[in-house]
Amino acid sequence: MLDATTRSGGTATASPRAAVTELVVPVSPVPREGLTGRCARALGSPYARLSLLLALLAGAAACVLLFDPQRLLTHGWPPQLGGAAAAGVFAVAYGLCTVAFVPRPLLNLAAGALFGSQLGLATSLAGTVLGAGVAFGLGRVLGQDALRPLLRGRWLKAADGQLSRHGFRSMLAARLFPGVPFWAANYCAAVSRMRWWPFLLATAVGSIPNTAAYAVAGARAAAPTSPAFLIAMAGIAVPALLGSVVAWRKRHHLRSQ
Repeated sequence: MLDATTRSGGTATASPRAAVTELVVPVSPVPREGLTGRCARALGSPYARLSLLLALLAGAAACVLLFDPQRLLTHGWPPQLGGAAAAGVFAVAYGLCTVAFVPRPLLNLAAGALFGSQLGLATSLAGTVLGAGVAFGLGRVLGQDALRPLLRGRWLKAADGQLSRHGFRSMLAARLFPGVPFWAANYCAAVSRMRWWPFLLATAVGSIPNTAAYAVAGARAAAPTSPAFLIAMAGIAVPALLGSVVAWRKRHHLRSQ
């Protein structure tokens, strides 16, 4: 308790016994971030993930150059693999090769030459969807955060907006008309806000005509004057011509956005 008021009118100070004891809470020292934590934080940055993506793609391209997939057209499939097992292995190899920038027409021709028109078409479509999904996932996880801030050009913004708002329609057009490289469409879609299922569905549906034409051409390459081979070549040339015309007519629309 406080002492009584002094005669002079002042107030006496509190007695030492009544003083409030301050509670001192011990604060544990903040642990320093170890080397593992710093490395994990550095690898989690957008540009570190983008560098990892570029390193993976460069390594995949180097492996393809060493493997030389063009040998499939000259030496054929390994004899120890046959039937459904060979088709499954080829589909997986097809998908991985597309991620490593191997042109799909070459792979489609090889599928037709090795497995015939029907099985070659099915194998090529399976590899196409697999390769597109792998590329889309890599681009979305490792490259989107670093590349989206770089979309400042007019054409880049227009392409990003088209893929984000009209993903299925835009990707279907890109697959139907062979003017955009397969890998470029995959990584552009990954950087955009396009969803997974429209991307995969548009890839599967839009790749059927062009893939079928190349598979038939590969299966009938031994008879270049046959009607099937000539129809297949027309199926390759006509969409390419139509795609060029459409791209030429749409250039003003892209510039105005």
